[in-house]
Amino acid sequence: MELLEYVTELLEGTLGSPWLWVIVFLVSGLDALLPFMPSETTVITVAVLIGTDFSQLALLALVAALGAWLGDCLGYTVGAAAGPRALARLQRGPDGVRRYEWAKIQVRRNAVLLILAARYLPGGRVASGLANGSLGYPPRKFVPLDALGAGIWAVYSVLIGLVGGAAFADEPEKGLLLSFALGLLLVAAIEVGRRVRVRILTRRRAAAETSDNGVRVEP
Repeated sequence: MELLEYVTELLEGTLGSPWLWVIVFLVSGLDALLPFMPSETTVITVAVLIGTDFSQLALLALVAALGAWLGDCLGYTVGAAAGPRALARLQRGPDGVRRYEWAKIQVRRNAVLLILAARYLPGGRVASGLANGSLGYPPRKFVPLDALGAGIWAVYSVLIGLVGGAAFADEPEKGLLLSFALGLLLVAAIEVGRRVRVRILTRRRAAAETSDNGVRVEP
């Protein structure tokens, strides 16, 4: 709770200042290469503090989306240029290897879903940008798809913050707690959906392979 109060006071001090938008833009962009950057937390917190000022909320969504999109494009460029070097860094440690293997499989099977949904998973943006760039996913497809994904993410984050800010207009810390809880529930739902989808696809492939192996051609 003390951390929430500190973050709230820190961002509240920049309300009405151009520096607020600079912070949102930079944090949203840098999260594509530095997964510890609290992009979603920052956007949600600012939305809670803004409250129901819809013009400011629209500006917040625009700035966050633009920052996230440019950051993702930078990650894609780094992946395409650095190639093996970037992949080696991504694969450091068990978690890094697991993220990379997951991203590689997803790029091959369903790049569209990866680009749109990876940002909701821890480290997903880093894996998506570097993997798509290094594995050669066409930039003419990546750029517009990622713009769509960044826009959806920004609007989602702002709406989550709006709900918390409207529910606790005079108590922003409680609004933040509510917003974060809603965000975690949505992320959990996305992860459950992803796992269910993977299991269904795995079973279908296994059934198809069994069927193919069971077909015998008579001489």
